[in-house]
Amino acid sequence: MASSSLFSIPSTPHRSYSHCYSISRSFVGAPSPSHSKLFFLRRNASASRFTARRDFLVRSLFTETKHKLNDDDDSITPHVAPGSITADAASIASSIKYHAEFTPLFSPQQFELRKAFFATAQSVRDALILNWNATYDCYEKMNVKQANYLSLEFLQGRALLNEIGNLELTGAYAEALRKLGKDLENVARQEPDAALGNGGLGRLASCFLDSLATLNYPAWGYGLRYKYGLFKQRITKDGQEEVAEDWLEMGNPWEIVRNDVSYPVKFYGKVVEGSDGKRHWIGGEDIIAIAYDVPIPGYKTKTTINLRLWSTKVRSEDFDLYDFNAGNHTKACEAQTNAEKICYILYPGDESMEGKVLRLKQQYTLCSASLQDIIARFERRSGEYVNWEEFPEKVAVQMNDTHPTLCIPELMRILIDLKGLTWREAWKITQRTVAYTNHTVLPEALEKWSLELMQKLLPRHVEIIEMIDEELINTIISEYGTEDPVLLEEKLKAMRILENVDFPASVKDLLVQPKESSIVDPDEEIQSSHEEVELIDKEVELIDEEVELIDEEVELIDEEVERIDEDVELIDEEVELIDEEEPTGEGTQKKKVLSEPVPELPKMVRMANLSVVGSHAVNGVAEIHSEIVKEEVFNEFFKLWPEKFQNKTNGVTPRRWIRFCNPDLSELITKWIHTEDWVLNTEKLAELRKYDEELHTEWRAAKKSNKMKVISFLKEKTGYLVSPDAMFDVQQIVKRIHEYKRQLLNILGIVYRYKKMKEMTAEERKAKFVPRVCIFGGKAFATYVQAKRIVKFITDVGATVNHDSEIGDLLKVLFVPDYNVSVAELLIPASELSQHISTAGMEASGTSNMKFAMNGCILIGTLDGANVEIRQEVGEENFFLFGARAHEIAGIRKERAEGKFVPDPCFEEVKEYVRSGIFGPSNYDELIGSLEGNEGFGQGDYFLVGKDFPSYIECQEQVDEAYRDQKGWTRMSILNTAGSYKFSSDRTIHEYAKDIWNIKPVEIP
Repeated sequence: MASSSLFSIPSTPHRSYSHCYSISRSFVGAPSPSHSKLFFLRRNASASRFTARRDFLVRSLFTETKHKLNDDDDSITPHVAPGSITADAASIASSIKYHAEFTPLFSPQQFELRKAFFATAQSVRDALILNWNATYDCYEKMNVKQANYLSLEFLQGRALLNEIGNLELTGAYAEALRKLGKDLENVARQEPDAALGNGGLGRLASCFLDSLATLNYPAWGYGLRYKYGLFKQRITKDGQEEVAEDWLEMGNPWEIVRNDVSYPVKFYGKVVEGSDGKRHWIGGEDIIAIAYDVPIPGYKTKTTINLRLWSTKVRSEDFDLYDFNAGNHTKACEAQTNAEKICYILYPGDESMEGKVLRLKQQYTLCSASLQDIIARFERRSGEYVNWEEFPEKVAVQMNDTHPTLCIPELMRILIDLKGLTWREAWKITQRTVAYTNHTVLPEALEKWSLELMQKLLPRHVEIIEMIDEELINTIISEYGTEDPVLLEEKLKAMRILENVDFPASVKDLLVQPKESSIVDPDEEIQSSHEEVELIDKEVELIDEEVELIDEEVELIDEEVERIDEDVELIDEEVELIDEEEPTGEGTQKKKVLSEPVPELPKMVRMANLSVVGSHAVNGVAEIHSEIVKEEVFNEFFKLWPEKFQNKTNGVTPRRWIRFCNPDLSELITKWIHTEDWVLNTEKLAELRKYDEELHTEWRAAKKSNKMKVISFLKEKTGYLVSPDAMFDVQQIVKRIHEYKRQLLNILGIVYRYKKMKEMTAEERKAKFVPRVCIFGGKAFATYVQAKRIVKFITDVGATVNHDSEIGDLLKVLFVPDYNVSVAELLIPASELSQHISTAGMEASGTSNMKFAMNGCILIGTLDGANVEIRQEVGEENFFLFGARAHEIAGIRKERAEGKFVPDPCFEEVKEYVRSGIFGPSNYDELIGSLEGNEGFGQGDYFLVGKDFPSYIECQEQVDEAYRDQKGWTRMSILNTAGSYKFSSDRTIHEYAKDIWNIKPVEIP
């Protein structure tokens, strides 16, 4: 039964909004070169004449009188009405030329590609600003409810082609750049990927922003502006190396710094109680968060929403001029350095205490600055009278995983300490406002923070978290009672926010069993007499027990003598260790450990539990994942509040992931279904099913065209030339290298394939295997040693296989360095087989599987994450399935731990082959050792590589057989695209908007 306590969530009434009719605020636009003198004259004109400035500035975006582009007779003719962003190539070329000359980031002598990119991007940004301001003004005037998506990552990729595509200006910009002697694709390649994310979490956030804008939902994104990103990956003979990203070195033409939008963020200090009885957080370290805004345009709509990124600094007065002049330069800059490094890199290493502090600072900075901004907007839109009860009716906050969990205590702190609300009022508002998306079932990814660290860094927030934890305990006790203390202890252990922390005093009193009444009737007196007789009997028994204890003490004395003898032996062992020049020998340590008590368990704050408790909605990101969340990860919470839990299967934007990255396929789809509406309504992709027999030739031609592009790219990046006739087999583009994703299973399968090839004649190889190009991509986290070993192993296998003249084009193994969105946009359209082979039950969803399927790539995978739903939609016969099922995993691990696992002979054969030295002198003992043994850290094959290996190899043989039948393979490819319509992020966003955020579309006229 769901609790009706303080944790119950009242519903928020629906409101609908129609069109927004408002006048856009003016913005500072750019005059054309021929009008530049007039522009400066008008800036100095009288106030009465200055009112004409706005029309002039808007018109000057793309309109000017005739202006020579080159020395020939080409000229520009104006075709654009004031205020319009529809433009012809001539006026666009004029705008690009203006920015190349008057918004310079480069020397004026030459118009090179990098300069052409920046000028083109600034021209596009001018167009975006019109709709950006109109959208912002509309939301302000209508005071609509707005969703706010908080994410530590936004993996955007390049913006230029996406923005002009959404504005429907691709052709015009291509022609304009041709007039200027440049090619659009070459110019677009000059743009670095924005280093604001790493993997699927950040890419999902960016897809969501695209869908929110396209579907006209009022929403903003909030993140951090990382100067150096995660890292730039280099592959050397030693494996992966990391260097800082340089994406901001030349500036970012898409962002606009808002120097007037900044908020204070505090760390450390102490909490005191004022004379007014309120808690005050004082002292400590103060920084400033500055807003950088990036426009996010929708497709074929004027709606242009905002991604607000925070950068950090301190006030100028915090620079210690006295210390600097005294020569203490480092100390003088310490405050500025401490502030700026918060936004240096994504996910700083947290092995050290300094790294942990920095990560927690990042998370709090995102939450505090964003909430202050959201609250300031709510107060401004509310006018003179602010009704805080309306806050959840105007604001939705979505936490993308546990990184923004501090939103919950921070919103409470602001409402209570700064806005004067009571605890109960603030808690109801917070719960009705905040929602949480879970992205993982891995225990290590369900964040926990040291309570001691958090108390030092965020003392007021710990007080609030302790109060939330106490409320939760009271709710659990109210729900389950105290009659069964064992059951109650289990519930509290699973659900408390504070781990290994004593119960609050008030709760301890609740857990004490009530005493019996002192009023006794006569019958009870008689019963009492009988009890006294029983007590006397018990005293006799105690005397007997004391005699036994004396005997036991004698035995203990004997044991003490034996222990003294053991100590003498330990001393002898220490002497031997000293002789061996090991003064800190194991003998001494062993004695020390034996005499020490069991260490106290660390006190932790469980962020996932706090997210569930403080949110009105909790969602998983695929059907199977959401079931695991309910049945395993948060089962006790699900039993208490079943109405909180939902599923929202992830999706990807079809604009970036088909329409713009795969123009050959896009044109083909539009041709055969006779409309381009599929870009907005992906359900229309299903119409491809009725044309599958007729489409084959053109479909294969589109795939071949994409493969040819990739061949050139691979040659440039890896040095290897591959055959266009080989199957392009890709794993983990826009992914992390992680053991659960099982890149190790893939490469061991390739090793097995290679070994078998070497055992055959050339004719036998050709008959048995189809040619393959096996492509890997992904980053191993800098401190994740095992993942970096996997990267090294893949590159070692590739170095051997790719230089084997006997094998030739029959097998190539390539690792594409420094994967990013732009690499994925190139590789995915060319891929024919994609591997999504995580251990069943461990991948929350995955989104790259959706991108591959949309582009007609056939998947091989386990029943994990969104694979389950993709297989249902595209057809079981069009998906290569292998491996253990999620419900079997626990039993398989238990059998392994009990020593019952029987390794497959083929798997043992592969391991021995690796150890033979065939792939070079590197030592793979640690890597292969993780697949051996029954249990324990670093062994026991926790991710079931060996268990699934025979099934995987058998499935790969089926892939070879299917690929030989190109007609059948093409049919499978078409049906994958046709069945992928469900996996548009538009569908996902509609579900969030309706079921969680309660927001309505607002069209900008």
